[in-house]
Amino acid sequence: MSEKRVLLIIGGGIAAYKSLELIRLLTRADIGVRVILTAAGAQFVTPLSVSALSGEKAHGELFDLTEEAEMGHIELSRSADLVVVAPATADLMAKAAQGLASDLATTTLLATDKPVLMAPSMNVRMWLHPATQRNLTTLQSDGVTLVGPDDGAMACGEFGPGRMAEPSVILDAVLKALARDRSPGPLAGRKVLVTAGPTHEPIDPVRYIANRSSGKQGYAIAAELAVLGADVLLVSGPTDLAPPAGVRRVVVETARQMLAACQSALPVDVAVMVAAVADWRTQTAAEVKVKKTQGAATPILTLVENPDILATLSAPGPERPALVIGFAAETNDLKAHAAAKLARKGCDWIVANDVSGDVMGGADNAVSIITAGGIEDWPRQAKEAVARALALKIAQTLGPI
Repeated sequence: MSEKRVLLIIGGGIAAYKSLELIRLLTRADIGVRVILTAAGAQFVTPLSVSALSGEKAHGELFDLTEEAEMGHIELSRSADLVVVAPATADLMAKAAQGLASDLATTTLLATDKPVLMAPSMNVRMWLHPATQRNLTTLQSDGVTLVGPDDGAMACGEFGPGRMAEPSVILDAVLKALARDRSPGPLAGRKVLVTAGPTHEPIDPVRYIANRSSGKQGYAIAAELAVLGADVLLVSGPTDLAPPAGVRRVVVETARQMLAACQSALPVDVAVMVAAVADWRTQTAAEVKVKKTQGAATPILTLVENPDILATLSAPGPERPALVIGFAAETNDLKAHAAAKLARKGCDWIVANDVSGDVMGGADNAVSIITAGGIEDWPRQAKEAVARALALKIAQTLGPI
């Protein structure tokens, strides 16, 4: 990475202080950093702080006569391998989505021919506002990659999505983006579908049937497949996780919604079905909250079976992916249950994991890969390491296009 350079645009928000730590992390990773500090950003961090950490002048004025004599905004926009906007405020995102060029930062974003990574940061209501969501869709369709935002407490006292991702997480996204820029990767040109997280099957407007899946393993797998160059669509049940860098995400709630999203994504080369899909749903969900009434009989829930997403995608046909991978979360007789599932579902691999401990929601996992050729046991390791190993195994199995 010693020859790589990042252009960091610091927007105006309280999270700007985190950008100083990001500069420090980038320089420690031997990545050169040049900085554009917006006028609003300079209300939170100083040009002197930015310059001291980056070792470069902090740029801020579009009409700097010395620099613009040499078309400085064009030179800045082309000088880096990656443009990072952190914090990416609602204002900056809106201007970038509309193609406005009202200051040095937005002019540079419009003039760049390099990939752009944004780390959004704003109040929860601003993030959830339809206008911001429309701008988000536009930016993603233009090829902008997002990291975050996270859920959490905010400086305004509210809680929810909108916190800027931590500097270490942004650094990881930068490293992955630069790695993709350096080489196309063994999965370049491959389309991959990943499912993750639980499904929520409504009982009434406030209650639902679900499970303890956090989505961490599926999100990690989607991220690592993207690092290897794949075009990844992540169909996610409800989670608290931010979409991985370089991954397109569709959020669903129920098993039937997840199946519809998966079928809409076809054809793909690989389907990795990590989601913990609810096996059953209520036959009829109540339209209003079911009330507990003293002396009344306990409500009876009549359950019906949900569609089998893994079996549906594994069925022979012109749109069946070349490689279909299922997951088996078991609490006993792990390998026997996983082998039976492989035969029953018709998929190519089953990734079996024992979830009787703290695997669901935890940071580590131990898996066994069940195929028609046998069983491959992997040691307990971080979910990111499991994801990396599985992505490499997928790439080795498919080979180049």
